[in-house]
Amino acid sequence: MLNIFVVYVENKPGVLTRVASLFRRRAFNIDSLTVGRTEKPEVSRMTITVDTNPDQAKRIEANLYNLVNVLLVENITHEPAIARDLAMIKVAATHEARSHVLELASVFRARVVDVAPESLTIEITGGEDKIDGLLEVLRPYGVVEMVRTGIVAMRRGTTSAGANPAQTKTAELAADEGVSYSV
Repeated sequence: MLNIFVVYVENKPGVLTRVASLFRRRAFNIDSLTVGRTEKPEVSRMTITVDTNPDQAKRIEANLYNLVNVLLVENITHEPAIARDLAMIKVAATHEARSHVLELASVFRARVVDVAPESLTIEITGGEDKIDGLLEVLRPYGVVEMVRTGIVAMRRGTTSAGANPAQTKTAELAADEGVSYSV
């Protein structure tokens, strides 16, 4: 099962390396990792997606809390949340095929961000399924290059991370569930 972790960390050098090393040491493959600043300049937010079972997800959460510079960890897999991915896809588009590619982009609510004599670059934002769908219908025209940002996710509603201590699980609560903290 794909688990989505939101990890708030201090915005300092080396934090990303420590987090990625934890997953490497535990032999977990990170499916997606995005990192960016938050509304607080001293805090960065990581969105990490990992394919794992519920017990392993609890262990990952507990181990993340053990890392230096980690402020808050949330597994929002089973929470009401919004998750989006962004992709830019460069498609070979000769003069004859250009109108077909533009129609396909329109159907998927994507937009053209660059036009070259022999290609179009399309930007699309949405769920992974939507992006995969557009990619599949564009393949016959020739996908020259593609880049994706990875998933970013946020809880729905007005509640933010850490706003309600009852909603955020601390390392102590995880310990009560018998989760190992070894790093």
